[in-house]
Amino acid sequence: MSNEHITLTAGDAEVDVLPGNGGRVGGLRLGGVELLRQGERYGCFPMVPWCGRLRDGRFRDGATVQQMPLNAPPHAIHGTARNAPWRTARRSGDEAVLTYDLVDPWPYAGRVTQQVALTEESLTLTMGVETYESSFPAQIGWHPWFNRNLGGEDVRVDFAPAWQEERGEDHLPTGKRIDPTPGPWDDCFGMPDGVDVTLTWPGQLQLKVTSRVEWVVVYDEQAEAVCVEPQTGPPDGLNTHPRLVTPLEPLEASTTWTWTRL
Repeated sequence: MSNEHITLTAGDAEVDVLPGNGGRVGGLRLGGVELLRQGERYGCFPMVPWCGRLRDGRFRDGATVQQMPLNAPPHAIHGTARNAPWRTARRSGDEAVLTYDLVDPWPYAGRVTQQVALTEESLTLTMGVETYESSFPAQIGWHPWFNRNLGGEDVRVDFAPAWQEERGEDHLPTGKRIDPTPGPWDDCFGMPDGVDVTLTWPGQLQLKVTSRVEWVVVYDEQAEAVCVEPQTGPPDGLNTHPRLVTPLEPLEASTTWTWTRL
C-alpha cells in the first residue's frame, strides 16, 4: 500500500486524499475539526464496481454467472477498489484526480476515475467507470463515516425518502418497497428526485449530502459514526437494477457535501 498523502485546502477546509488506501478521502477538517471517523478502514471510500452487499458474491451477466470473493460471508461487499491502490492522475491545491484500473477478481477490463474537488463551502466527489472492451454491469457509490459527535451534541440525520427497500434477514433488499421506518438503520432508501440528506451537529455545523443518484444507504448502528451513502442502485443492484457500462456509455455519478457553520 502506497502511503502517498494528498492534502487539499480551500479557506479553513482541509481534505486528505489517500490514493494508496483505496482512493479514499481520509479526512475532512473544517476549522481544524475532523468530520470523518479516523482509521485506515474509515474516512470516505469509493464503492465500485458495486455497492453494499452482493448476494452470495454472485451476479449474472447474460448467461454467465460471475463469482466474487466473499469478503462479508455469505456475501461480497462494497466492490474491489477500496482495497486497492489508485494512481494520482493530477493534483492541484484544491483538486485531485485519481484512477483505478479494474483487475482480477473483477472479470472485466475497465477504468475508474475519481475527482475530489474542494471549495470553502463544499466537497464534490465525482466518479466514472468506462470500458474500451466488453460491456459489464456496475455501480458507483461512496461510503463516508461521519463522526457522530464533534464535541457537542450527537448528530441528527434528516431526510424525506419516497420509500425504504424492505430488508430481509440476510440484510439484502427483498424487492419490496415499504414506508420509511424509524432508525437505527442499516437500510437503503429511494429518493427519486435525488439524494438530499442533512446532518446537523447542533450549535456547530450543518452538512448536506446531495447527489442526482436515486438511492442512499443510511447506516447508524455504530456508536462512533453515521454513514450516508449515495449510490447508483440498491444493495445487490448488479442483479436487481443492473446499469451497463458500454464503450459508448460510461457510468458516472457525483455527490456534493455542502456545509454551514451554526
